[in-house]
Amino acid sequence: MITQDQVMDIARDALFLIIKVSAPLLLISLIIGLVISIFQTVTSIQEQTLTFVPKIIVVFLGMMLIGGWMMEELSNYMVELWSNFGLYLR
Repeated sequence: MITQDQVMDIARDALFLIIKVSAPLLLISLIIGLVISIFQTVTSIQEQTLTFVPKIIVVFLGMMLIGGWMMEELSNYMVELWSNFGLYLR
């Protein structure tokens, strides 16, 4: 039988994994957004689409570069979770 502590451990590990996997792309998006905002402030260009297009392109490139690592981390977690499934049923 699975205990409440085991459920909390699984949830904590899942949340930590989500943060760890999403952090690089969020940081990339944040940095590009900051650079674009500074550029818009300096040049007085207030075009709304100017912030979205570079972010989308850079996040897409980031996913191409680190997507393998992200998938590997998620796969490892799922393999670990399913391999311990027998322990949870007791």
